[in-house]
Amino acid sequence: MVDHRISLTRYLVEQQRVHGHIPSELRLLLEVVARACKRISFAVNKGELGDVMGSAGTENVQGEVQKKLDIIANETLIEANEWGGHLAAMASEEMEGIYVVPNRYPQGEYLLMFDPLDGSSNIDVNVSIGTIFSVLKKPEGHPGVHDNDFLQPGNCQVAAGYCIYGPQTTLVLTVGDGVAMFTLDREQGSFVLTRENVRIPEDTKEFAINMSNVRHWDAPVKRYIDECLAGEDGPRGKNFNMRWIASMVADVHRILCRGGIFMYPWDKREPRKPGKLRLMYEANPMGWLVEQAGGAATNGRQRILDIQPTQLHERVSVILGSKNEVERVTGYHAEA
Repeated sequence: MVDHRISLTRYLVEQQRVHGHIPSELRLLLEVVARACKRISFAVNKGELGDVMGSAGTENVQGEVQKKLDIIANETLIEANEWGGHLAAMASEEMEGIYVVPNRYPQGEYLLMFDPLDGSSNIDVNVSIGTIFSVLKKPEGHPGVHDNDFLQPGNCQVAAGYCIYGPQTTLVLTVGDGVAMFTLDREQGSFVLTRENVRIPEDTKEFAINMSNVRHWDAPVKRYIDECLAGEDGPRGKNFNMRWIASMVADVHRILCRGGIFMYPWDKREPRKPGKLRLMYEANPMGWLVEQAGGAATNGRQRILDIQPTQLHERVSVILGSKNEVERVTGYHAEA
């Protein structure tokens, strides 16, 4: 049983002082991220009452139409006034370039990347959405902050997580010592530990993929899904259920809670793009969380966390979740 009196702050202090997993500067940074997520949660919960619904009438750097809440969430993280001296710069899925934090202190040691509001197409229909974040150490040896400082593979992350805004607001976090979940207690105004040492079952009977794109998939993905759909009479010998929320945060959260496999593969609609999801803002933090919970994450051919990024908004094919299923799909790609 989890001691429900353990706040996020206390958990992070123990990670710092007792276990020695994180320095104090990283602890403070993660507390600021959590407070920003709490403010985003309040804005999301207001819905129509807060004039935050609908399109903002603008496009982000990806050419995607922005929702009002996309902009609000992005600004909430950018304008957090407690960054102090531990954060050097930020990069967001919603911005073309990096944002250097104006500090009165010596330049910070950390870099923060985030998708401020994942699944924003679901905002207006009241389906779970969330914020995804990833933290890297700033490379040493040169003054200032540059785009190239962010181009580190996912295995260099020092913290990663997401906050899902659903029936409950839940913050999911790893600092490299497993995965813990914290639920926002609105009466106390703080995140409280509700699950720790989260583990994903190695086997599953659930898959998550957008079936409307089946005609565009590569052969290995078609093969895997066809086998799942064949059920007990097929080569897998068991029935599968499909789940698809169209919000990566919600789909990954379900997998962390009960297992499953999530796939957003390369397809033939945009053959020059290696995938749809963003490597640094979505795939890397989610991939590390899944690995820390005993799962696996690949692009169909290699471990996602080993991919060397070449640009801030690089895209990637994503296959993650229950280990044995991810390895099966990855093996089908190798055979092809």
